[in-house]
Amino acid sequence: MNIWEEILGNQVLVCSALGWTVAQVLKTIIDLVLNRSFNPERLFGSGGMPSSHSATVCALVTASAMKYGPGSFEFAVSFVLAMIVMYDAMGVRRETGKQAKLLNRVFFENMLNLDGVILQEKLKEYVGHTPLQVVAGAALGIIIAAWVGGMY
Repeated sequence: MNIWEEILGNQVLVCSALGWTVAQVLKTIIDLVLNRSFNPERLFGSGGMPSSHSATVCALVTASAMKYGPGSFEFAVSFVLAMIVMYDAMGVRRETGKQAKLLNRVFFENMLNLDGVILQEKLKEYVGHTPLQVVAGAALGIIIAAWVGGMY
């Protein structure tokens, strides 16, 4: 069996990767519709609707439960990882995005400089997620894993 057959035969990995990919594509499409312009950074960037982090880890948890059972070590580890990732997305990373937005407004609207250095580019504002974005990503990940799991 070659490496690609092994990778594609790994249900847990395929579900997780597909969860991330679908969430990133949906995030880009939603951004395109709302802003009426294509932003290629949305294909790989963090933040936005739905949360690709949540979609990835929830697909991982669901696939682990389906493959190894909810009493397994694999499920336990993936569940704890998912809780940490989703909590962080709504907490620290979301606050970082709020602070970046405020700093961008202060520095770029007022053209302030720091010790003679003017900021060259804005700070990333799309860093974290709202609870709704995290829940949407989680639901997407679970649905994808359930769908893909039916094919294995």
